[in-house]
Amino acid sequence: MPLRLRPLDQIKDKWSRRASAAGPDYQAGLAAPRTPWSQAAVVAKDAWRAGVTDAAGRDAYAKGVAAAGDAKWLKKATELGVRRYPEGVSAAVEDYKNGFAPYYDALTKIELPPRGARGDPKNIERVRVIVQTLRSIKTATGK
Repeated sequence: MPLRLRPLDQIKDKWSRRASAAGPDYQAGLAAPRTPWSQAAVVAKDAWRAGVTDAAGRDAYAKGVAAAGDAKWLKKATELGVRRYPEGVSAAVEDYKNGFAPYYDALTKIELPPRGARGDPKNIERVRVIVQTLRSIKTATGK
């Protein structure tokens, strides 16, 4: 006997009504999580790795991108992203400053080799010094 389900439009409408009204429940969960987020995330690292490995093996990322297509991406980015982007930037100002600070500090202390004439290979050495400095900070933080 086949499983009997409600019509798809009824399911969609119920999900929309219930999920849209769940803001207070979401906020309550944030205020009193069963397990602190960072603790749960660290405990789940092996499951994350396994999931990412499985997804990579199935080429799920590329398949998902292909299934969504440019039209869906553009629609969501236009309808949601344009409105949310400035709010996200405002909320992240201090995080941006704190995240960039180690790079800024290192850049202000770099001793660059002398600049050469336009096209001189010595100029590439200047770039190498900057890239090596920035990469060492990136890898030292483990991120």
